[in-house]
Formats: sequence, C-alpha cells, structure tokens
Amino acid sequence: MSTIFYYCLQPVIYCISILPFRLLYLLSDMVYVLLYYVISYRKKVVMKNLRASFPGKPEKELERICKDFYHHLCDLFLETFKTLTISKAAMVKHCSFTPATVELFNKLEAEKQSVVLVMGHKGNWEWAGNTFSILCRQQLYVIYHPLANQRFNNLMYKMRTRFGTKLIAMQDTFREMVKNRNEVNATAFIADQSPQPSNAYWVSFLNQDTPVFKGTEKIAQKMDTPVVYVSVNKVKRGYYSVSATLLIEKPSAETEGAITAAHTRKLEDDIIEQPATWLWSHKRWKHKRPQTV
Repeated sequence: MSTIFYYCLQPVIYCISILPFRLLYLLSDMVYVLLYYVISYRKKVVMKNLRASFPGKPEKELERICKDFYHHLCDLFLETFKTLTISKAAMVKHCSFTPATVELFNKLEAEKQSVVLVMGHKGNWEWAGNTFSILCRQQLYVIYHPLANQRFNNLMYKMRTRFGTKLIAMQDTFREMVKNRNEVNATAFIADQSPQPSNAYWVSFLNQDTPVFKGTEKIAQKMDTPVVYVSVNKVKRGYYSVSATLLIEKPSAETEGAITAAHTRKLEDDIIEQPATWLWSHKRWKHKRPQTV
C-alpha cells in the first residue's frame, strides 16, 4: 500500500516543485486553510507551547503568532518540494548568506579548519544547507534521521544532496566524522529536538526546563572542532537570510554543558526575535527532568 501511495504522490510532488513561486504560495494559502481551520493539525500543541514560552504575551498576540506559524509551516512544506528542481541561481537568491558569513567560512577553509555547525528548526533549514553547498568551499555533511519508508527517504535524500551536500545517519555520526577528519568540512547538527531525559543536558529555554542533546557538544570536544552557530531568518515570504557566528573556538577547553548552553541561548534569542518561524508543532517539552534522590 505504501508503495502505491508513493508512486501516486511522486508526480504530484514534482509538479509542485516546478510551479512558479507565485503559484506555489497560492497553493500554500489553500493548504493553510485546510491545515489550520479544517484539520486543526496540532493546534493545541502549538498554543500550549506558545503560552508556556511567552507567559507575558496576551492571548490575541499568541493566536496571531500561531496563525503566522501555520502560514510559515505550509510555505516550508512546499518550499522543500521546490528543492527538487530549483536552479542554483534561484536557490542563492531565495536563501542568501550575509557577506560576513561567506567571509567567515572562507577564512575557516583557508585555515584548513573543519567546523561543527549547530542550528535549530527555524526559518528554512533545508534551503540553508543547499545554499551552503553552492557558496562555500567546505564539504557539508548534515546529520539526519533516515525515514522508515525507504522510497520517501530516497526522495528526501535526493532533495538534500542535489547541490553537493552529503548526509550522515545520526547513529553513524562520530564514526563518519573520524573517517573524514583529514578533509576540510562542515558538519551540521540540528540541536533542538527532544532527547530522552536521562541522556540530556537540562537548561532553561523559553521559560521552561528543557532537555538538550549532548551529542553536538561531546563530538565537538572529542574532535576539538570549532562550533559555529547558524541563524536562518525569514526576510519576507520566499526569502531567507543566513548568518553565522563563531560560537566556540576551542571546544576541548570548555566545561561540561557550556557549549550546549551557548548554542541553546543563541537559538532562544532567534526565536524571540522571530517566533513564527520556529517549529512549534513539535512536542518539545514532552519530557520532565528526572527527580534526583
């Protein structure tokens, strides 16, 4: 059944990918009405997350952010399909890197310095990876969770690797990074998912006690690879700007939790500045901190 569904859906996805942007966003508006008003997809989760994260904001403002988020989510969904056929020129136009960001990565590459990139599910992280591979000299590796459905996984793999990005399954991360240690590269971690409480580093994030994956910090310290934080901001509909900051130059010199706390604070600042472009439908706070005896 899943095979039949895939082959029925595949031509639809390709047709969406070749739509002009004007028609793509018209379709997105229709999907928004279906998702928000008809299906009410995870609306309770989104509002619960917003209320807990911004306790001082009035309900009407939270509802506006909620609607803006669903508009962005629909755009993001269709923009991801656009990756199948978008040209390099259009990709760079719609997801640009600031001059300072290009300069930073050029400097690191000239110094033969590999880096760990850390970011969140904010803006259009898929497009940011594509633009990096077009503009920057480092080989980009992105850590990802393979999909259970092999055919859809292959489709996503194709989208993400069109411009030279390579993917590493999460369970293979450290082994692959060690294998690639003689190459000048950048390895990207999306570090705002929800780990198991017992394996997490706990921080205060958006007014809540929050578990964060330790993996990014641990690997950066083991490899002693500088950590660069990447921000993806929405300039206007269909256009994003990517900026990067050298967050930690010498990870091996940092105390436990310092790197995790630093990149989490940066993401929090980004979300506060542009709240509607973060993935609020994710059940980020489903776990509670374990009680100490």
